[in-house]
Amino acid sequence: MIVVEAVAKILKKEGIEFVTCFPSNDLLEAVAQEDIRTIMFRHERGAVMAADGFSRMKGRNNFGVVITQGTSGAENAMGGIAQAFADNVPILYLTDGPLLSQYGVNPYFSPVRTYESVSRHAELISHPDQVSDVMRRAFHALRNGTPGPVIVEIPKDVGESNMPSDDIEYSIPTRTLQLPEQDKINKAVKILLEAKRPVIWSGMGVLFSRATVQLQELAELLQIPVFCTMPGKSSFNENHPLSLGSGSAATTLPAKKWLKDSDVLFAIGSSLTKTLYGQQIPAGKKIIHSVESISNINKDFPAEVGLPGDAKLILEAILKEVKTQLKVNNDINTGISDEIALLKEKWMSEWQPILESDETPINTYRVIHAMNLAIDKDNSTITHDAGAPRDTIMPFYIATVPHSYVGWGKSTHLGYGIPLMIGAKIANPNRFCMNFMGDGAFGMSGLDIETSVREKIPITTLVLNNGGMATYPGGYPAAKEKFGTTFLTGDYAKIAEGLGAIGIVVKDPNELIPAIKKAQELNASGKTVLIDVHSNLEGRRSFPEV
Repeated sequence: MIVVEAVAKILKKEGIEFVTCFPSNDLLEAVAQEDIRTIMFRHERGAVMAADGFSRMKGRNNFGVVITQGTSGAENAMGGIAQAFADNVPILYLTDGPLLSQYGVNPYFSPVRTYESVSRHAELISHPDQVSDVMRRAFHALRNGTPGPVIVEIPKDVGESNMPSDDIEYSIPTRTLQLPEQDKINKAVKILLEAKRPVIWSGMGVLFSRATVQLQELAELLQIPVFCTMPGKSSFNENHPLSLGSGSAATTLPAKKWLKDSDVLFAIGSSLTKTLYGQQIPAGKKIIHSVESISNINKDFPAEVGLPGDAKLILEAILKEVKTQLKVNNDINTGISDEIALLKEKWMSEWQPILESDETPINTYRVIHAMNLAIDKDNSTITHDAGAPRDTIMPFYIATVPHSYVGWGKSTHLGYGIPLMIGAKIANPNRFCMNFMGDGAFGMSGLDIETSVREKIPITTLVLNNGGMATYPGGYPAAKEKFGTTFLTGDYAKIAEGLGAIGIVVKDPNELIPAIKKAQELNASGKTVLIDVHSNLEGRRSFPEV
């Protein structure tokens, strides 16, 4: 048995059922021999993005695995790895590398050496007897600590080397759940109970630990409103009376006001990383910070109490202590839901005419409104793409059950949505999976529509065909006049048809709901769909003043 065959057997033992890939790498032949499905994308970056989408849906025990060739293939994978690193998503990236004899010779490219800054763990297999140890460390890093990409590089000559024995001694590393000291839990609860206007800030860690039930119980018990971060969107039902909604750089009026006026912020399952693409936390608050890795506590914000560990265990411990302390303190504000409802009513009254507008070309918000009306949210997974689609949909699309929405974008790569939804569809084949993107983003990954068709993983992509980049609705003045910078053209429905999908063109706002419903029917029958919406270059943003 050679090294790549041993690695494939370990993947099989770990329960890996598929890998995303772009050839060539001898490891692909080895995993196929283990009946692990290989799904080829049109670009290495897309293969990484799909693994990312799968991992987001599955959490810390079931991961997306990517295999590409080294050198140029590993170079092309960079964007996807960097985005998964920024968003704290665990994926395993397996690649070959230069021959050991040429390892330190220019211009040979070592993925482990180069991508160390955008991975949680990166290691080289330099000898056959290292295989089990390296792979065990890789899967341990995927399951424990701060989540993120793990890279294993296998130089081509090492991959073809014989193992010391045909018997592989490999022990599957388990996830170790952590819980902070009881006195820290007690202090956090005391602060929450004494707060005059607390708010919960819910991140992706709540989804990863499957703690949404516990989060809702705590919010209801203490009548604390909940704001969901961009990656945490769907960790709290946005139809709930205590929901403030979610946000990227744009958010709802209730969220803006509560984040501004709150005295205590309880962050659960969130790294609280400062980013241009997320909501900012105003100064002057007591912060209770609960996150998987202690390295994120006191990173960007001072924490009154740090609670490192698993979100579900921590919420359960807090609930238990709350019920104990409430026996002597029952002064809970019960008017919170009414206050939130009034703010939502005020905010929606300002936006409803835009959401229901019949203007043509169609405005972006009318498209989002149609999605809310046409989609079976509890049985769907929706995502945005980078730029304007993210900021327009985030406040208005209503996420209900866990993973009914996938929010992403701290590093904000255009084109992420198509392969991300392919990965999400692999994870949940019975869900309707739709990506909401602009025409600029389509140019980055549109060919993976063919991947969806070829691999029989039917998704829907809705493209805002507005002929430009809405993040810069006026264009760059001088560049616009001389060169047409930020302006684009294309018949995206026709491109989709050429790739084997069904293309639907929508020019009338009244055609939106029928088109989205038709897409759901077509996906259910195994057909991939692209909805080409002729929209305007939307310049409005949901940044309400409070």
